[in-house]
Amino acid sequence: MPAHLNTAWIGLGANLPSEAGHPADTLRAALQQLGTLPGITLQAASGLYDSAPVDSSGPWYCNQVVRAGTSLDAPALLAALQGIEQAFGRQRPYRNAPRTLDLDVLLFNDEVRTDTQLTLPHPRLHERLFVLMPLAEIDAALPVPGLGTVAALLERLQATAHGQDCRRMAG
Repeated sequence: MPAHLNTAWIGLGANLPSEAGHPADTLRAALQQLGTLPGITLQAASGLYDSAPVDSSGPWYCNQVVRAGTSLDAPALLAALQGIEQAFGRQRPYRNAPRTLDLDVLLFNDEVRTDTQLTLPHPRLHERLFVLMPLAEIDAALPVPGLGTVAALLERLQATAHGQDCRRMAG
């Protein structure tokens, strides 16, 4: 690993069972696989959260956020995450379909980008309790480029009639 690592914040989610088992088991297995990838060092992980589907249907999701140091650039990290999704049987029949595993690059350093491959910060990060709650657990003071801190975004979303149900799982 080089002396300078990029800092990536990655969202994990699942609401269908995979070969690893229940969605919570899938997230644990995916996190373990992520930690073995060359050029990636896991630095912090939130607890697991249960959340009702947002803009989709199907069973409740299990969600988590991790912070990783990586020598990869953002597109290479995204490709590595998509490889893990494939290994867990991810299919994309339609937008927001239920899934065995979803891995999203939420933030990458303080990079802001929009292209056909990747949008940073993640375009709906500030609208999702299942992202903001685990992010706040790791670093509530984290600035989200152009939007404010995670704590301020979470407070703003919780003060609205957002219609989302998200709670930290016990353990």
